[in-house]
Amino acid sequence: MKKFNLKKFNLKDFSLADLKEWFRKREIRRAEILEKRRNSEWAKKMAPVYTFLNRYSLLFHIVLAIVINLVIEALSRHSLFKAIGFLAGSPLVFLYNAFMIFCTLSIVYAFRRRTFARIIITVLWFVLGVANGYMLLKRVTPFNAQDLTNAKDGLSLITNYFSGFEIVVLAVGLVALVLWVVSMYKRGAQFQGRMHRVVALIGTGIFFGIFFLVSSLAVEKRVISTYFGNIAFAYEDYGLPYCFMTSVFNTGINQPNGYDEEAMAKINENDELTKSETGRATESRPNILVVQLESFFDVNEVEFFDTNVDALPNLRSMFENYSSGYFKVPSIGAGTANTEFEVLTGMNLRYFGPGEYPYKTYSKEKPTESAATALASLGYSTHALHNNGGNFYSRAKVFDNMGFDSFTSKEFMNILQTTPNGWSKDDILVQHMMDAMDTSEGTDFVFTISVQGHGDYPEEKVIENPVVEVTGIEDEALKNKWEYYVNMVYEMDQFVGRLRDAVEKRGEPTVIVFYGDHLPTLGLESEDLHSRYLYNTNYVIWDNIGLPKEDENVTSYQLLADLFNRLDIHSGTVFNYHQQRRKTSKYLEDLELLQYDILYGKQYVYDGDPPITEGHMMMGVKDVTLSNVIEVPEKGYSLYGTNFTKGSKVYVNGEKQKSTFLNNTHITLPETTLSDGDEIVIKQMGSSNTEFRRSNQYIYEDGALTEVPDTKTDLTTSWVHQQQEEE
Repeated sequence: MKKFNLKKFNLKDFSLADLKEWFRKREIRRAEILEKRRNSEWAKKMAPVYTFLNRYSLLFHIVLAIVINLVIEALSRHSLFKAIGFLAGSPLVFLYNAFMIFCTLSIVYAFRRRTFARIIITVLWFVLGVANGYMLLKRVTPFNAQDLTNAKDGLSLITNYFSGFEIVVLAVGLVALVLWVVSMYKRGAQFQGRMHRVVALIGTGIFFGIFFLVSSLAVEKRVISTYFGNIAFAYEDYGLPYCFMTSVFNTGINQPNGYDEEAMAKINENDELTKSETGRATESRPNILVVQLESFFDVNEVEFFDTNVDALPNLRSMFENYSSGYFKVPSIGAGTANTEFEVLTGMNLRYFGPGEYPYKTYSKEKPTESAATALASLGYSTHALHNNGGNFYSRAKVFDNMGFDSFTSKEFMNILQTTPNGWSKDDILVQHMMDAMDTSEGTDFVFTISVQGHGDYPEEKVIENPVVEVTGIEDEALKNKWEYYVNMVYEMDQFVGRLRDAVEKRGEPTVIVFYGDHLPTLGLESEDLHSRYLYNTNYVIWDNIGLPKEDENVTSYQLLADLFNRLDIHSGTVFNYHQQRRKTSKYLEDLELLQYDILYGKQYVYDGDPPITEGHMMMGVKDVTLSNVIEVPEKGYSLYGTNFTKGSKVYVNGEKQKSTFLNNTHITLPETTLSDGDEIVIKQMGSSNTEFRRSNQYIYEDGALTEVPDTKTDLTTSWVHQQQEEE
């Protein structure tokens, strides 16, 4: 037999008999290695342990499940004593979670490498505990299944949440964990008895069956709950395993009792919900601008510190002269997209799964009626803007499915000013909002999401001469956090003032709604606030059309219904429902039926004519153009044109080129060589290599560019098709 050399292996050099002989010898060597491992000193020492564990494995799994649960709760609560307190204070809940872990451990009986299988399952639970514990250091909302669906987008923001040192520690830790797991695969003992995999699987099924029965009983006896009014508090009350698994399997809206065509006909009596009308003449319909301010609230609400000057003078003036009040939001410290969803759709998130982001589970995939579709039916042009990535929270897909005409994300902005922790400052939004409104001759609806107030807030002093100084906090790290945040609020307020001035300069009838999406992640407790409520931020409705001042507190899902009503606008199924049924006895009960019918039911309310069946959105509102190309000896080429951003990438004959963005009119190509007939295209690229928009095609000939008209594509002809092909 020829000697086998893997590096020089050629199948033609070996006969079938040679290959069979090689595999036979390989199996012999493998058996010898395993036999040597079984007879090693380590194996002899561990043999009694393995025998004991195999004989009493179920008891061992019970103990292991309790230990795992205690460890992951300690990681989540950042304290072993708090985990023990959870065990002592809620023993039934603790044991229920331990039983869930025990059920997952029963899977090991289907494998011969049982020790290794136990290690894998244990490591997965520990990783879950570590992830949740770290998340709670950075924000108020704990780790849930929706974070996994956002993982790809979140990687682009990793430096906003992790310091360089933390990233290195994380990478080293992951590598070490993988190496240890691999080593345990090689070293771990194998079960030597006869395998009964069918019996093992049946046994696992029985354990899970008992678990589901116990779950039903636990819900019935109110040991656990299927509704989380506050997901952070729910994790504290019901434990990490149950809450996380609930966020995995409990999504969408379950069919409510009494749902049928007759019930929906009664709710939509005389088709009152699906009407679209307004008493305002076309020329008197105002522009409607809605601005969601990241982590914003009135800092004067906090009772334990003072500031040397008012952090929000522009908004304070608006609070005093225009309609304002507390704004009740669905989350604390995070969950921006959920506040957006409630505002844009008028739907109440309490009917969805705990911790669910409909942006990631429903609206990402399916058309969703929204304020954009409601106002478009009355002739409004509709635009969305966000000074963050277009793919984050799947907003590009979501806004397309919600019927917006355009979406301008940071890939279409030249962001020059950022906060000390890397987020875009909000001032850039003013010009882009004006640009969006300039694209239409009629009335506009503009929905804008800011990002400047985003955490994490630094414990060290990073603003040398802050405009707003904080006093009354003794802890230096906490003071630095609050001082940083308060100065971000001040700059957000300056943005609000500049936006108001820009709108007034336009001279068009306009209404602007400003509100905060949730409280900042600064460890606030209800007793720290004047309102004594952690779900309250603030809102104000500025206008130049003479709306009377009407102060009231409002929830995020009722905001636009109330505003539309004040403007004599009655459009959008859910908005009409709020306007007509808000003070009725079955208001919330029928709202659940309506939401289910629209999203997951048979859409009886639409009677075969839904307001949106597919999107038509364009990414950005300005074309990228090329005007000139200049060869720079030994330095490649310089491209000149308009509307370049850092998201602009150059493609020559379909191949991406190495390029350097200099400014909105100049990009260099340091390594490109152009030849006559080459085709040049500029693409606006988002995360995950997503093409949002492209320029027309340009042909390079004799050192000049010739534009090929009508070759550019936007979201509807390029990006959507690309996403469909990938999925």
